[in-house]
Amino acid sequence: MINFPTIKKSIVTAVNALFEGDNIQDLIVIENTKKDFEGDLTLVVFSLLKLSKKSPEKTAEFIGNYLLENENYFEDFNVVKGFLNLKIKQKYWLTFFKGWLEEDNYGFVTKPTGELYMVEYSSPNTNKPLHLGHLRNIFLGDSVVSLLKAAGHKVVKTQIINDRGIHICKSMVAWQKFGNGETPMSSNLKGDHLVGKYYVIFDKVYKQEIKDLIESGITEKEAKLKAPILIEAQKMLLLWENEDSKVRALWEKMNEWVYSGFDKTYKDLNVKFDHLYYESETYRLGKQVVQQGVENGVFYLKEDSSIWSSFTNDNLDDKLLVRSDGTSVYMTQDIGTAVQRYNDYPNLSGIIYTVGNEQNHHFKVLFNILKKLNYNWASNCFHLSYGMVELPEGKMKSREGTVVDADELLNSVINEAKSLTSERGFLEELSEEEILDICKKIGNSGLKYFLLKVDPKKKMSFNPKETIDLSGHTGPFIQYTFVRIKSLLNKYEDLNNEFSIENLKLNPKELEVLKWISNFSDVLAQSAKELSPYLLANYLYSLVKSYNSFYQDHPIITEKEDALRNFRIQMSKLVAEIIEKGMKILGIEMPERM
Repeated sequence: MINFPTIKKSIVTAVNALFEGDNIQDLIVIENTKKDFEGDLTLVVFSLLKLSKKSPEKTAEFIGNYLLENENYFEDFNVVKGFLNLKIKQKYWLTFFKGWLEEDNYGFVTKPTGELYMVEYSSPNTNKPLHLGHLRNIFLGDSVVSLLKAAGHKVVKTQIINDRGIHICKSMVAWQKFGNGETPMSSNLKGDHLVGKYYVIFDKVYKQEIKDLIESGITEKEAKLKAPILIEAQKMLLLWENEDSKVRALWEKMNEWVYSGFDKTYKDLNVKFDHLYYESETYRLGKQVVQQGVENGVFYLKEDSSIWSSFTNDNLDDKLLVRSDGTSVYMTQDIGTAVQRYNDYPNLSGIIYTVGNEQNHHFKVLFNILKKLNYNWASNCFHLSYGMVELPEGKMKSREGTVVDADELLNSVINEAKSLTSERGFLEELSEEEILDICKKIGNSGLKYFLLKVDPKKKMSFNPKETIDLSGHTGPFIQYTFVRIKSLLNKYEDLNNEFSIENLKLNPKELEVLKWISNFSDVLAQSAKELSPYLLANYLYSLVKSYNSFYQDHPIITEKEDALRNFRIQMSKLVAEIIEKGMKILGIEMPERM
């Protein structure tokens, strides 16, 4: 919404003057006028009908006439049912615009709120490399961090490294049986790719063993439990939790391979974390908390010594917390991680878990358990759920090796950007290093923007061919507009671009750009409140479209009227600043040339 406190105040004053009532300010609902109707702001009057004792149309007309007669901001109004559409005078648009230019960091909250949030994202397993699904997670989490900072909050960026459990042991067993001492150096593979290779091998062997057992005469259910390679992995997990030195040494070696691979990918993505948590450490605290819960009657023991949480009163199935052999489950470490985080940061206003929607039930149960344990901060834990990324041909599966590898994808979009720039021929005089830097910015922009422009709650289909385009709803299109504006501004960097608003007449397209500019602060605030970077992404695209429409039809350099030319220069400058700062929040850098 156009965020003009002075205008809202004038509307509140008008309603107070016309109608008697308490807390009238709370009843005022103002929106942007929908594009199909004439006007800038829309007052929704339905909440005022009890005070006015009139029909929606009459109430709106009553308020509209009062505003025209008694307030200076408005030049006209129209009524559509219970909606009062108000048109702001041009001189006030220009006054507001002058004010925006004078702000040091237009759109951003400059006064700290004093609130501290922790955002968890990425959080990969150490049995496979990062893939396309991880990228949506990383880009979403990283941009939410930036949005919260833009809203004036302090933020701790963190991840939980899932470095223990049966899935980790599967890769270890497969490497032990079939690896023949293969290392990242000997194979010329990134460490995470090498370990992921053996996770896939485990699955292939496991499936073959199941098939063989079924053919020997047992049921599929029994076969899945009795497959020799799975039993080996289960034994390895028990040895790991009992701190067997040989198993621990193998685990440390293979994990180091993976961490080295992850670090390179994070560097390519320009992603850094403030605090890392490891499941191999937090599960211990989780087991302690669970044991205390048994002693306090919060959880219960079964005859086989497994520990469970009852959810009979919550219409949920009881949840296993510790297996009968004493080994932990995901829930155990998640309990421990949450407790440890509040021990480390007792002043946290909340924890935001960026995890796919297949874990919705898991987090519902986790937060319920934390409340059962009487942690008063449990209500401040929030699951930022997002839909899965699918390919045109269907769902990705790590075990079967059908995922889109993150590193390969990053390389492919950079290569696509190279093809695009070489076709245009605008970078020929630059060095190879400079061209590569520009192509990385274009490629990363295409990928990040494509994954962020969709509502996180929605499942999305990824088509890499649609990411690098200078004319569609893409990151490179927004970058290209920015580069065009910067090229224009460079011609005027040494000139005085002051202008007087007196007698300055704006055309509809200029007014449209100003309206989009006016929405920036509200879009930032709403995006932060809803933890939804897609709102910002789509706003930037709309701003760019509006500016391009203006740019195509109206001269800037050749405009003869000084005041109008200088206004257009200053408007272009502010649009460029909003693009650059908004895209930075999305983790996207602007090139100087394209």
